[in-house]
Amino acid sequence: MRGPDIHTHRTRHVTSNDPPSTSPRALPARAYAAFLFDMDGTILTSIKAAERVWSAWAAGHGLDVAAFVPTIHGKRGVDTIRNLNLPGVDPAAEVLRIMLAGIEDVADIEGIRGAAAFLASLPAGRWAIVTSAPRRLAEARIAAAGMPLPAVLVAAEDVARGKPAPDPFLLGAQKLGVASADCLVFEDTLAGLQSAAAAGMDSVVVTTTHAHPLATDVAAVLDYEDLRTEVAPDGGLRLARRGA
Repeated sequence: MRGPDIHTHRTRHVTSNDPPSTSPRALPARAYAAFLFDMDGTILTSIKAAERVWSAWAAGHGLDVAAFVPTIHGKRGVDTIRNLNLPGVDPAAEVLRIMLAGIEDVADIEGIRGAAAFLASLPAGRWAIVTSAPRRLAEARIAAAGMPLPAVLVAAEDVARGKPAPDPFLLGAQKLGVASADCLVFEDTLAGLQSAAAAGMDSVVVTTTHAHPLATDVAAVLDYEDLRTEVAPDGGLRLARRGA
């Protein structure tokens, strides 16, 4: 395994123009130094709670709620609000209000099937959560879902550029002390997969919350119920299906 590498990385191709996969793809065969997990939609689902909070905010600002809400997933709230260019609106202040509302509303938050047991089975210090949510909100949702809290949690405020930029996953690798190319990312959104690709990391897409196939050619898993981790002779982590 190589040491930390936050500046030099290869790029894998994940674009919105890629056709969706129509057949199951094999899981990556190699071993990795660490696993990096997105949070919402990947290890837990807070879609109902998040959409309630954002819908109320959007309605209060006169936005088309139905058109706006699908744009919130996978990106930092501050970036979502900044991209709206609303006159007289301070994105940082609005994100704080949304975060506080989200901390109060943790109803309907639950773990993706098998995720809690899968995370608990991983060696300590070999995995991290890399989320676009603010830290306080992430910790509240992780607790509400009954998930273990990792030693490394990269949150929205930890990076200058959020997903789809590579910064969040590069920081996760750096904090774990491993090379970016030695990480496997678990994601559920195109922005997250693009972030991982830009960081030079392999990915697996978790599809539990998807209403339609995601336009990507990376391996897909429904949830974690059928997954296990093998420890390679050199200590690397290899993802495998149970019974395989």
